[in-house]
This record gives sequence, structure tokens and C-alpha cells, in this order.
Amino acid sequence: MEEPQLIELPIFADPRGNLSFAEQNNHIPFEIQRTYWIYDVPGGESRGGHAFKETNEFIIAISGCFDVTVDDGKNKQTFRLDRSYYGLFIPRGFWRTMDNFSTNSLALEFADTKYDRNDYVMEYEDYLKMKSNGEI
Repeated sequence: MEEPQLIELPIFADPRGNLSFAEQNNHIPFEIQRTYWIYDVPGGESRGGHAFKETNEFIIAISGCFDVTVDDGKNKQTFRLDRSYYGLFIPRGFWRTMDNFSTNSLALEFADTKYDRNDYVMEYEDYLKMKSNGEI
């Protein structure tokens, strides 16, 4: 998968409450090396604002909703994550921002690498240069 895409996850509907799950190398198209979550985002704040050189990412809105905008340096696409049975796959090399968080939203994120600060591109101008040079 070379493009960001929404992936529908299994859902077991039950009057007592629904259940969904995601499996690595199946629904999540990689082996999971790291799991993290974003929560308690104050109104009007954004998260993300970076790209990964090597890391692929999969994001699920476990609670509430938020927007994820992915950018390849030429085109932008915004995904509204508002159902816990959909996940957004973002391949390495895409700039991403997250915003419009609802109250009590919870973003669960999976990555195929362990944390490495050097994998992040934090400045958009640097990202554009790296994209044009083929470094990402």
C-alpha cells in the first residue's frame, strides 16, 4: 500500500455492546512495533504536524472523532475518523496533521517501528525539500 487509505475493521454487533478488533499483517498492513494514544486534546489544538521517513502508521478513533489530513507535498486529503471500526493507514513519507478533536476523543495509533526521534521530519519546508530530492 503506497497511499493513505481507510480500512474497515471487523465488527460484531451485539445488543450488549459492539466489538471490533484489528490484527497485524491482516487489517493493519504491517507488524506492530509500537502502540500509543492521543487524548485530552484541548479544543482548537492540532496534533501531528510531521512526517515519518521510515514509519508506517495506522490510526483508529476509539472514542469521539477527529480529522487527519495527509499531504504528499502536492495533494492533500482529509479523512474524518469517527467510527471505531475504521482505521486509517498512512504509509511512510506523508505529512500528517490531526485536528477538530471532539470532547473526550481518543486516537489509538500503531507503528511498524520503535520510537526514533530521528525518523521524524518536523518542519514542513524540510519535508518538501526531502520529497523533491527523493529522500522520502
